[in-house]
Amino acid sequence: MGSNQSWVTEFALVGFQLSAEMEVLLFWIFSLFYIFSLLANGMILGLICLDSRLHTPMYFFLSHLAVIDISYASNNVPKMLANLVNQKRTISFVSCIMQTFLYLGFAATECLILVAMSYDRFVAICHPLQYTVIMSWRLCLVLAVTSWSCGFILALVHAILLLRLPFCGPREVNHLFCEILSVLKLACADTWINQLVILAACMFVLVGPLSLMLISYVCILWAILKIQSGEGRRKAFSTCSSHLCVVGLSFGIAMVVYMVPDSKQREEQEKILSLFHSLFNPMLNPLIYSLRNAQVKASLHRALKKRSM
Repeated sequence: MGSNQSWVTEFALVGFQLSAEMEVLLFWIFSLFYIFSLLANGMILGLICLDSRLHTPMYFFLSHLAVIDISYASNNVPKMLANLVNQKRTISFVSCIMQTFLYLGFAATECLILVAMSYDRFVAICHPLQYTVIMSWRLCLVLAVTSWSCGFILALVHAILLLRLPFCGPREVNHLFCEILSVLKLACADTWINQLVILAACMFVLVGPLSLMLISYVCILWAILKIQSGEGRRKAFSTCSSHLCVVGLSFGIAMVVYMVPDSKQREEQEKILSLFHSLFNPMLNPLIYSLRNAQVKASLHRALKKRSM
């Protein structure tokens, strides 16, 4: 059997396997969440573009996070919604690999953008006097381009390794969409070396950025503890609390999905966690940054005030 031979031309997405009435109800609920996610992230993007007070490195990276959230949700959710009201839940082999590639690309880019945001908070708290010099627009642009480039290069490596595997059956993807671990299980069993390489690459995408962020936040915590006044410590911590919430949600879910030992129960839990990551996370991120950020709330207030005048 050739290493690039594939006998499967399409896959079937298993999904949750609920009653028809429950799936229709979930369709409307998830549709509302998806629309809200698009509107909330679009609002964040609009405020950052239109308000000159938000033209700072922190909000520059936040705008990239909003674009990623919109793209990430739009890659997975529409197909999932269509499957909730359609009995034929097939997806072509090419579409499945493309969805996996985009899923990995946006996920890896999000991890790297979060690393860039942690570095921005590190400079703001540990080197406040040199902040504008260190976090120049040139550096911000380099960090953003590097994040997007590295994220999709890593995803391309995963996709190429996946395409080298022979898929000769079964054809049922036990997931809501084409996610790499679920697709990987359908490859023929004699390709364990390639599968091991893919799994190792997944771990690198998760552990590498997380390690860099931990280093940044250890330095930030040390700098905050050295501040004499309680008010000063509170203000310093508040500048990175929103970012910590987003990091906790993103990496906490990813660690549970990719590091928990494989089992039948884990597969069902993975569907729920992946749903949370694809649908609820993009909706919660703008809420976290708007509700916990005085500048974003002030910018929204000014925009609404201008509209009413």
